[in-house]
Amino acid sequence: MFAERRQNTPANGGDDARLALDAQAALLPYALAVFAVALPIYVWACSFAQNAGWMAISFAVFAINWGIFYGVVAWLRTPGAEDLTRRARVHVMSGLLWAVAVCQMAVFADGSGPVRETLLLLSAGAAVVCIFFAAPYLLALLLTAPLAAAGPLYLLFSQPQSNQAGGMAFGAVSLAMALSLILNRMLRRQHALALAHEALLEERLNVLEAAERAARSKSDIVATLSHEIRNGLTGVTHVLAAAAGKGGRAAPSREQLNAALDAAQDLVAVLNATLDSETAESGRLAVESVAFEPVRLIRDLVLLDRPHAVAKGLELVVHVEPDLEHRQLGAAMGDPLRTRQIIANIVGNAVKYTVRGRIEVRVERRDNLIAIEVADTGPGLSREELDQAFQAFQRVERTGAGVNGAGLGLSLSRQLAKLMGGALEASSAVGVGSCFTLTLPFDEHAPCMIEPDSEAPHAVEAAGAPPRNLRILIAEDDALNAAMLRAILEQLGHQVVHAQNGRRALDLARICDFDLVMLDGRMPILDGPQTAAALRALETANREVPIVAVIGGDADEARECLDAGADTVLRKPVSVAAVARAVADAATIDRKSGEAGRTAVA
Repeated sequence: MFAERRQNTPANGGDDARLALDAQAALLPYALAVFAVALPIYVWACSFAQNAGWMAISFAVFAINWGIFYGVVAWLRTPGAEDLTRRARVHVMSGLLWAVAVCQMAVFADGSGPVRETLLLLSAGAAVVCIFFAAPYLLALLLTAPLAAAGPLYLLFSQPQSNQAGGMAFGAVSLAMALSLILNRMLRRQHALALAHEALLEERLNVLEAAERAARSKSDIVATLSHEIRNGLTGVTHVLAAAAGKGGRAAPSREQLNAALDAAQDLVAVLNATLDSETAESGRLAVESVAFEPVRLIRDLVLLDRPHAVAKGLELVVHVEPDLEHRQLGAAMGDPLRTRQIIANIVGNAVKYTVRGRIEVRVERRDNLIAIEVADTGPGLSREELDQAFQAFQRVERTGAGVNGAGLGLSLSRQLAKLMGGALEASSAVGVGSCFTLTLPFDEHAPCMIEPDSEAPHAVEAAGAPPRNLRILIAEDDALNAAMLRAILEQLGHQVVHAQNGRRALDLARICDFDLVMLDGRMPILDGPQTAAALRALETANREVPIVAVIGGDADEARECLDAGADTVLRKPVSVAAVARAVADAATIDRKSGEAGRTAVA
């Protein structure tokens, strides 16, 4: 059925003309052969003619046409013949040259005396040959056939004694024209079938290439994950075994615990990057396009990476264009979660690979774009290494030895930037350093979200020290996620009440007052959006309680939770800094005064 549908698809005009011209070009050697065979017969008949001078002119015309014809055959093998318009003109002009030659033959035959009728019939035969060899290309057929047949037929019907021969010639020409039109129609149908076959082959090759890419991608995923998971889990297992006292080993030291924690965090980062990369590769990764404040986002990320930079003896600084720092209007347009992911990746790479020197993060306006540059004094990359760094599952051996990672960060970041209408570019020099530039659309008329003198409070919030202790209700059906979220919140100094599903959380909200509610996006019985909507419908004080939706999905799930009544979104897997920032943002929300915001936290 699929093949039948493709066969009925109209052929593209250019492709059909190309195939028709190819078919006509394939007949050119046979045309020369036919004229070569017919020439001795024509010469023999001309020997009985009375006007021998015209015979010399006929031979001269034949010689000129043959020379031109050989030139055309040779030209068809050159690159210039790839232009279909020029090639079609050459084919039509070649056919018209032979039609003119046939007319000249007819004029010569009309004055040849006793062999007049014979030579005119031979001229009509030559016209039939021209019609046949012009048949593959319809335009050439419609122009060549009338001109070639007009001379012999007109002269045959011009005198009464040759009317009978004229009738025979007219029948032969008409039959040749009809058969040529039928042949042209059949060839065009064959061309349509050939084009459909080519399209089907190309489509199947594309499917095969996509399948091969998917197979290579899955192979790369398995190879990368097997290595990273094995190394990470082996270290964590040894430390946990020591902590549990198995094998008679002493309890792990703080250094061993920190190493195990780093290994687990690296493993989570690898898994997240791999999942996001596969989702983006399949075209299922959705991003938002909302106005957000880029300066605050960048300062928060730099604040989180500064301890790692200081530990390595690196200077990490931020330079913001003055107009951006003190503006009244304007905001970046994109997905704040994904923008945070991109900047965290390139700043983290700069800290990871730079051994000495400094790292600068620069923010500036470029027309209707905002540019975020991260420049470092690291080892630098050559052009080939830079291209390799942006390929999925590819790592530069010269700089990546001994550094954990799946080789997905930059390729995924470029895909995310493109999805948001921006770009991620890079320049680098070996031994000098690298500079990665993220550009995003900037709406200069959007309301500015910078709060006056807010840098110090943001630093406190990012560090995980919100202004007061809160009573927080968490609804999470997964025991491990619930225990981890409770540990983080209690570490931040809050009181935590845990509900295993949305229904239980709603019952607790009816009888207890809470300062904050954190809901899992997907739960049995009553999921996150349904629970948020039910909380907003309560008649108690918890109707106005700030709600943080903790999700593991994409922008669609985040939008569903926000539309149901959540105030902010926290993406899994959670970290101490992200939870602290989400709690601090939610604690500042005053729904009663209409200042509830809609934000997203990575």
